[in-house]
Amino acid sequence: MKERMDELVEILNEANYRYHVLDQPTITDQEFDKLLRELFILEEKYPEFVRSDSPTHRVGGTVLKEFQKVTHKIPMMSLGNVFNEEEIRQFDSRIQKEGIHPQYVCELKIDGLSVSLHYEKGKLITAATRGDGITGEDITNNVKTIKTVPLTIQEPIDIEVRGEIYMSKETLKKINQERAAQNQPLLQNCRNAAAGSIRQLDSKIAASRNLDCWIYHLPNPEDYGIKTHWEALQFMKKLGFKTNPNNLLVTDVEGILTYISNKGKERASLAYDIDGVVVKVNRIEEQQKLGFTAHHPKWATAYKFPAEEVLTKLKDIIFTVGRTGQITPNAVLEPVIVAGSTISRATLHNEDYVRAKDLKIGDIVSIHKAGDVIPEIGEVKKERRTGKEKDFEMIHTCPMCGEFIYKKEGQVDYFCMNPHCPARNMEGLCHFVSRKAMNIDGLGDKIIEDFYNLKYIQEIPDIYHLDHYKDKLTSLEGYGQKSIDHLLTAIENSKKNSLERLLFGLGIPNVGEKTSKVLAMHYETLENLRNASFDELNQISDIGEIIAKSIVDFFAKEKNQKMIEQLKNLGVNMTYTGPKVQDNENFYQKTFVITGTLTKYTREEVEEKIELLGGKTSSSVSKKTTAVIVGENPGSKYEKAIQLHIPIWSEEELEEKFEE
Repeated sequence: MKERMDELVEILNEANYRYHVLDQPTITDQEFDKLLRELFILEEKYPEFVRSDSPTHRVGGTVLKEFQKVTHKIPMMSLGNVFNEEEIRQFDSRIQKEGIHPQYVCELKIDGLSVSLHYEKGKLITAATRGDGITGEDITNNVKTIKTVPLTIQEPIDIEVRGEIYMSKETLKKINQERAAQNQPLLQNCRNAAAGSIRQLDSKIAASRNLDCWIYHLPNPEDYGIKTHWEALQFMKKLGFKTNPNNLLVTDVEGILTYISNKGKERASLAYDIDGVVVKVNRIEEQQKLGFTAHHPKWATAYKFPAEEVLTKLKDIIFTVGRTGQITPNAVLEPVIVAGSTISRATLHNEDYVRAKDLKIGDIVSIHKAGDVIPEIGEVKKERRTGKEKDFEMIHTCPMCGEFIYKKEGQVDYFCMNPHCPARNMEGLCHFVSRKAMNIDGLGDKIIEDFYNLKYIQEIPDIYHLDHYKDKLTSLEGYGQKSIDHLLTAIENSKKNSLERLLFGLGIPNVGEKTSKVLAMHYETLENLRNASFDELNQISDIGEIIAKSIVDFFAKEKNQKMIEQLKNLGVNMTYTGPKVQDNENFYQKTFVITGTLTKYTREEVEEKIELLGGKTSSSVSKKTTAVIVGENPGSKYEKAIQLHIPIWSEEELEEKFEE
C-alpha cells in the first residue's frame, strides 16, 4: 500500500502544481477528486505511511490552542515607502551617487500578508508570518491548505523563500455572498480577509477560504550561485513556486515610472488587490554594497498607489470668508496622505452639505481627491462613533468682522454683506495677484495678509504703490532686499498683462477665467466692455442673463469705476493683446469635447487653439457636440459619442484640421 500511497501523492501534487501555478491542468476535477478520496481512505487505514507532503493536508483539520513563535534566521525587514515621481527619482539618485548604475526589477505590491516558507530536503517544514521582522508566528498548518504553495519542491534542497498570501477579489465576493445568506457579518476587504483566514486556529476554516500565494524573494541567493534578483525569481519558479507574471526588469528610472503608470491603469482589472509597486536593485552585489538602514534595505523601495479610501479624524469645522463674502465651512483633519500629498483641510461647501453627510466633530471620515485634485470627504464611519462627538452648529455672524450673515432666497450659501470685511478684502487681493489672474510672483496669500495688516495694501491699486514703501519693506523680518526687488519687478511686469487677466483678477461675480477671455477677445478694450449694455452682453455666446447682469452691476458701482481709473493712471494695460480669433470653417461656432490622454498637445493647448479658431470646448458630450477629440485611454465620453453618432477625431485628424 505504501507504493500506491506514494504514487497518489506524486500524481495529485503534480496535478495541483499544473492547475494552480501553471494554469495547465492535466487531469479533470472529477479525476482529481476520485484520486484524493482514494488517498484519504488509504491514509486512514495506514497512518504510518502518511507523508508530510500529502495533499490531504490541504483540506485542514488541525485545531491549535495558539500559534507558536518562530524566530527568523534572516530578519524580514519592511520596505521604505515613496508616494510620487519625485521621490522615485530621489531613490534612483541616491543609488547613482554610490557609483552604481543599476537595473531594477519592478513587481506588484500585493495587498496581503507576508509569509516565510522553509523547506528541508525539498519538503515544506515551516511557514511563518513576518511578525515584527525578527519573530513571527508558525502558520504551517494553515499554509499547507493553500494549493499554490508546494508541499514538495522540484529539487531536494534546503531553502527559505518569502512571498505574500492573498485572497482574490472573486473569492471575497463569493464568501460574502454566502455570509450574507447566513446573516453573518461580511469580510471588509481582501487583505483583512486573507490575514484573518491565515490566523484561524482551525485549519479547516483557512482551507475553506481558497487563499493564494505569490513568491517574490530569496533571502540568501548567493548560497545557490545566483547573482541577480531576476535570476532568483526564475530559480524559484523552476522549483515550483508561483511567481507573478507582471514582474519586469527595467534599465533605468524612466522604466520604473512607465511600469508604475501602466500598472496604475491596470490596477482595477487585476484579479487581486495591489496597493503599489515594489522596486528592487537587480544585482545582488550592488544590493550588498548599498546595505540596510535599521528598518529597511537601501536597495529597494515601495511606491504606494493613492489609497482608494483613506480614513482620518474630523478634528474641527471652521469657517472662512471668500472674496464675494461667501461663508464656507471647512474640515480640519488629522493630517493624512491622499494621492501622494498630505491633507489636513477639506472644504465642506455649505451648511446643507454638512447636514446631508451628518458630520460631527470627532467623527472618523473617509477622504479621497475629487478628480484626483481636490480633497473631499466621502462618508462618515458611523460605526466608529464613541458618543463623544460634537454636533455641527452653523454660525450666524461673520468669523472675521462679526457682522450678521445672510442666506439669499433660493440659495444654499450664507454671505457676509459687509463691504469692509477684512477677510473679503484679503481674499479679493489674493485672487487679483493669483497665477491665473495678474500672476504677481512673490505676493502669496501669507504676504498679502502681512501687508494688509500693516496697512500697506488695503485695495487693489495699493499693490502698484508698494514701491513707495520699499525701505520699510526691506526692514521687515523675513523680507530681504533681493526678495523685495523681485516682488516689485513682478508687480511692474504685471502691468503689461493682456486684458483677460485683469478682468479675471477684478473678481466680477460669475465671471471666471474662460468668460474673461471671451469678453476680452470680443470687446478688445476695458472701455468697450464698460459701455456694453445688458442686452448686448446677453447676445454673446456663453454669457447669458446672470453674467450679463453681474458685469453691468459691477461697472455701475462708483467704487469700481474709481478703482479702474486708478489702475489706468498707474499704467495697467486695459487692452486685449493676445492672439486674434481666426474664423476657420472646421471650428468656427462649433463645440468640441476632449477625452483621454493627449500625446502631441496638452489639453490646455488644444482648448486655446480651438478658441482662437472660433470654436469652443465643453466638458460633456451632447447632441450639440461637433466632434469628440480622443486621446489614449478615453473614458465614458468616448462611449457616449459613439451612442449619439458624434464624429470622433484622433490627434492626427485634429492636427490635420488645425493645419487646414
